[in-house]
Amino acid sequence: MPTGVHLRDVREQLFGAAERLLMTGGPSALTSRAVTTEAGVAKGVLHRHFDDFDAFLADFVVDRATRMDAQARALTGKAGTGDVAENLAEAITAVFGSVAVAVVALVTFRDDLRRRLRETWPAGVPVLTEAVVMIEGYLAAEQRLGRIQNVDVEFVAPMLIGAGHLLFADRDTPPPAGAVRRMTGTVLGQKH
Repeated sequence: MPTGVHLRDVREQLFGAAERLLMTGGPSALTSRAVTTEAGVAKGVLHRHFDDFDAFLADFVVDRATRMDAQARALTGKAGTGDVAENLAEAITAVFGSVAVAVVALVTFRDDLRRRLRETWPAGVPVLTEAVVMIEGYLAAEQRLGRIQNVDVEFVAPMLIGAGHLLFADRDTPPPAGAVRRMTGTVLGQKH
């Protein structure tokens, strides 16, 4: 890449490249050279913006986790409408149809990344903990509206994310929509 060329939002350019590589090749595909090549920038660009590759990966993971805020607002906005289990199934499918499963694998794959994330992230794996917060918020809103009862939101939300992760992990194709809906209904104690 020629020097002196202004890169618009180089962070997002590098993060987008990392996401594409992670989705297509898994955690082992992520190297600084692969990311900069995929982004179409010189290798030094990554190191001008981040202390090292694990710092880049930690920022990437946190960035992808915080993008769930929009999904959380959309899901909470559905409170009081539609079928609760179906709304949850759609949200869980959106979470795990995204980069979330790949991020979990990445965090598991790289010890230094996990250590670095522990320094800045409150607990758990960033994308999954944000998904739990999203589901908790939605379930609490549905409880306030009286559409679900006898549900301990604090425990049901992580159960839904854990079960969703198991449905989506290590698959070449997503599970059938009916399976996700059946899982959400079962966790909520609904007959299906």
